[in-house]
Formats: sequence, C-alpha cells, structure tokens
Amino acid sequence: MHIHILGICGTFMGGLAALAREAGHRVTGCDTGVYPPMSDQLRGLGIALIEGYGTEQLALQPDLFVVGNVVSRVHKADGQPKFPLMEAILDAGLAYTSGPQWLAEHVLQGRHVIAVAGTHGKTTTTAMVAWILEQAGLAPGFLIGGVPMNFGVSARLGGAAVVPPGARPLFVIEADEYDTAFFDKRSKFVHYRPRTAVLNNLEFDHADIFDDLAAIERQFHHLVRTIPGTGPNGAGRLVVNGLEESLSRVLHMGCWSEVRSFGAGVSDFAAQGEPQDFRVLQQGREAGHVQWGLTGVHNQLNALAAIAAAEHVGVSPAAAAQALASFKNVKRRMEVRGRVALAGGDITVYDDFAHHPTAIRTTLDGLRRQLGSTARILAAFEPRSNTMKLGAMAAQLPWSLEDADLAFCHAGGLDWDARAALTTMGPKAQVADSIDALLAQLLAAAQPGDHILCMSNGGFGDIHSRLLQSLQKKQQAL
Repeated sequence: MHIHILGICGTFMGGLAALAREAGHRVTGCDTGVYPPMSDQLRGLGIALIEGYGTEQLALQPDLFVVGNVVSRVHKADGQPKFPLMEAILDAGLAYTSGPQWLAEHVLQGRHVIAVAGTHGKTTTTAMVAWILEQAGLAPGFLIGGVPMNFGVSARLGGAAVVPPGARPLFVIEADEYDTAFFDKRSKFVHYRPRTAVLNNLEFDHADIFDDLAAIERQFHHLVRTIPGTGPNGAGRLVVNGLEESLSRVLHMGCWSEVRSFGAGVSDFAAQGEPQDFRVLQQGREAGHVQWGLTGVHNQLNALAAIAAAEHVGVSPAAAAQALASFKNVKRRMEVRGRVALAGGDITVYDDFAHHPTAIRTTLDGLRRQLGSTARILAAFEPRSNTMKLGAMAAQLPWSLEDADLAFCHAGGLDWDARAALTTMGPKAQVADSIDALLAQLLAAAQPGDHILCMSNGGFGDIHSRLLQSLQKKQQAL
C-alpha cells in the first residue's frame, strides 16, 4: 500500500511513517517548516518529504491519505484554503483517514497496548516503559513523541518472535489527549484500546480545543472506559498518579479495571530518597532501587509509573529499577547541546521540550537540584504551544521561572503582552521580539560557569547551535 501522510513531520505522524515503512508500505508525506529530530529520522529512512500542501500531490495517486491534526479547513485572509491538498482530496472523494485510526487498524490490533497519558511526562515515561521491557527481553513495539536515546528511533514494530505462545505482542504508545483530526474531534488516545494505561497527571492545557479542565477530565474518562476489566485474557490495569485530585475525579466517573496508584506515601508504588537515588516501595515494602542520571521529582514519579506499568506485563519492580539505571532519556529532554570552555568555568547549553508552566517549573527544579543553589541558571523560553500563544497561562510564568536566576522570553508572534506578564520578576526577566534579539540578550548576560536552559516545543530558531557558536567565537576573541 502507498500511503501519503499530511503533516508527516509531527512527532506522532513521523513515528507512524516509520512504522508504516517498516511494515512494508510505500510512504511519502508533506509538511511545512520541518525541524529535527523528526526530519532527520524520516530522511534517514528514505521517506520522501514534500514541502507544503499543494494540490499537485494528487498526482502521486496513493492508496490512502493519512491526515495529521495539523491539517484544518481554515481559509486564509484572501479566501484561499490553508491546506489546498485537503480540499482537493475532499473534492475528488479520495480515501483518507486519521493517523490514530490507521494505527489502530494496521498496527495495534492483536497487541497488548500500554498507553501513557498525562499532561506532562508522556514522552519520557513511554520511553522508560519501552526500555524496561527491552531490557527484560520482551522486544516491545513502540511509538514515542520524541527520539529516545536508548533506541535512536521514535517508533518500531517490535519483535513478535520473542512473545511466548498465547501471549500478545507488546506495544508501548504515547497517548495524547489532543484531538485526532479536523474530522474526528475525539482525543487521539481513544483509538488505542490499551490493556495497560498510565494516567501520569492531569492539568489544564490545549486551551485551543478544551474550554476547561473538566472537559479534559471527560476525555480521560473516555480512555478509562476502553480499559478491559477482569476476563479470560487477563485484567486491564490503570496506573494512576495518587497525588492528582483531577485523576481522582476521573475515576469517580466510573472505573471497571484494576487500579494501581503511584506517588503518594500510601500509594501502591512510592519512592523513598532523592530523585537520582531512591528506593521503590511496593505497598510499603522495598521492591527495587533506582540510581540514574535523571533529575527532578517529576522523573522520579515518571519512573514509578513506568515500573507499575511494566509489572502488569510480568517485569518485576526490581528488574525494572535495574533497567532504569541505563535509561538515557529522550532527545530534547534536558539534553546537553554543548559546552564552551571559558576562563572561570564552562558555559553549558541545554535543550528541553518544556512549554507548559508546570513543565517549565519542574524542569528548572530538577536542574537546580542537580547543580545546587550557587550555580547560575539562565532560562530562555518560547511560548509556542497553542495554549501558550493564547495567553491562557501567562499569569503562571513568573511562578514557573522561580528557580532561574535570569529568564529570557521570545515574544515574537504572541497576541498578549509578555512584558506585562513577567513584570513581577523585575530585572530577572527580559523579553525579545525576535530570536536575534534574544540571542543578543543571552550573550550579554552569560558568564563563565553559567547553565543556559532553552525551552520550547518547536525548533526555537536553532538558538542552541547559534548560542554555542557565538560563545565559541567570543571565547576565541579573548
């Protein structure tokens, strides 16, 4: 089958493209404004990428168009469609489907699906589960919204040959609550029909499609409704963050499956110790010990969720904890992009995907715990998600940046006043309307020994590389 993917460079659709290619399908796709790591992965797979959504792509004559949720029926100010290819597909009556629907029908059928949902930590926790299962010799398939460094790819079908007779092949998937497509406004995760589901946390997000937190809670309950109960093929399991009141409300809407909690002291799975070195307690008794390079309480909670999910498919908490010792996280999750040696100390530049205020705060907290109170942290961030562009969480930004010594905001393209939102931070916060101006601010402020954390869910104008290059030139000129 030849499938042509609209919006192929998104993390989900790019992973789907990799799975389709591995399954033997011919895959092509189109998108705009592509950036690593997904564009690099697709080119490495030999998948042809077409810039834009022009109607000339109908000449490819694929068997099926797979439509990403970046595509809409929006028309520009001049009356022309923003996605003319989609309009042409509809006009010609050609076959099309959504990415989650294609995945459900062509990949997930017959598998034991482990789905990881939540406002934060989905990508990292999904990668953790996949790595635990890999280390246990279970060769899972997976689709992750990023590139886990242990695997080097965001998606694979997995090794069905290692599955014991009568058992289902395992597939681990990042389960996003964002809508499926312009023609299917359900959350993506309702398509996946998991037997094991992690509900990692739940806060308000995606203000462009959800009116309030209650609307998102209702979508999470739609996921809960799809988890099996007790039956001849084994019980379904919900792994739920015991610290989240919002998730308690979700379960109170109705629950028909086994529930295992994590995080709170009275949870089924809890932690004792610091995030980088902690004991795993299962119902109050030590069941494993995690020592690793990750920082932050959020990653400690992610680890507990992953351990509880893996236990449902037969991996002991002790084995899971041991596997996490070699876990290398995901690209763009506190990834060190480079260091520049200066007299008085290196300047280190990090890249992180954090874009929600809570994610920004927990990321900074993890770095602060790692570095201690005396190190200087410069936080550069880009409010780029649809929710942040709308300004729905602008008031939370000063709170989210408390652990930074200095904060630098790229305000280009925003419809709200970033300077006003950050005014309570006084001289600790600077705002720039362009990447060039932001880079100049960072270079003027940077000192030997600084740690510069760049946070965005987009390419951020390649500020990481530009910053390192400029610092290197500055060093050479001294």
